[in-house]
Amino acid sequence: MYPFLRMIKEMWKYRKAPPLDLTEAHVSHHICWPWDLDIWMELNNGRTLTLYDLGRIPMAQRTGLIHVMRREGWGITVAGNSVRYRRRVRAFDRIEMVSRLIGWDERFFYMEQSMWRKGECTSHMLLRAAVTDRNGIVPTARVAEAMKHDGPSPELPDWVRAWIEADAKRPWPPLR
Repeated sequence: MYPFLRMIKEMWKYRKAPPLDLTEAHVSHHICWPWDLDIWMELNNGRTLTLYDLGRIPMAQRTGLIHVMRREGWGITVAGNSVRYRRRVRAFDRIEMVSRLIGWDERFFYMEQSMWRKGECTSHMLLRAAVTDRNGIVPTARVAEAMKHDGPSPELPDWVRAWIEADAKRPWPPLR
């Protein structure tokens, strides 16, 4: 089940936090609860993606994106991600999550998020998201304008551009 209560807690907790610049990192702290575990008694890989919402959505709130989306009647959707899992997270482990927007192209926003336990990175995710309206994807330039952001995207790191290029070569729809 989606962690609605945890999300409400995060949104409430950061409701009066200082605003973030569009590319500034949001840092949050979480606990791995027993219901987050898989049969090997570690944080479930799918649940990891869900828990990353607990950092990404408050980050969007602090940058002003959620306010703009509500005002404009927009939504947002995840359009792809890549996750590296490197260290186990066990029940009751405390994790620090770092979430930030890396940059954007004409259609998508690229974010990175990481989980840390005792100073060691446990996982790292690159995520691509699109702001949408009833006609489809809203161009990122329009979103940036609505957020009163001047200037271009920061230059995307080489590893992000390589992921974008590799993903563009992936067949869609996949073979059956």
